[in-house]
Amino acid sequence: MASPTPFKSTVAKKSDNASKTEERVMPATLDQRRAAYAWEKVQGCNSDYCNLAKAAPALIMSNGLMQTLAYYQDKGKDHHNALSRHLREWLKRRFPKGFESDDYSSVMQALFNTADAQFYRQATEETLALLRWIRQFAAAKVGG
Repeated sequence: MASPTPFKSTVAKKSDNASKTEERVMPATLDQRRAAYAWEKVQGCNSDYCNLAKAAPALIMSNGLMQTLAYYQDKGKDHHNALSRHLREWLKRRFPKGFESDDYSSVMQALFNTADAQFYRQATEETLALLRWIRQFAAAKVGG
């Protein structure tokens, strides 16, 4: 079986004198895309974010995805808002037809209004898969 072919993306990269375009090979597998997204989002994270990310899977498993997002929204602290935003943005990327927007209200409305239990389960599983990467990278950034 052939390995997945990476897809290419064109990004602008600033040099000392001028902007130039560089072609970057983006990750091909879903897990690689999760890792790349998580790595991008944990840059500059603090220990509060790291601790919240570590606890997030247990919170989702015991209370559910919607309840966890509502809890983060209610808390309103920077690290709660950041992790919630990162999870919602990823869900929007992964399921563009399922979510109109990545804002809190739109994501909750989409999860609440779905009559498809499989969609809710997939969104939860995808969130947990992303959190595996976020937790590891956040701990490495804060600890290192």
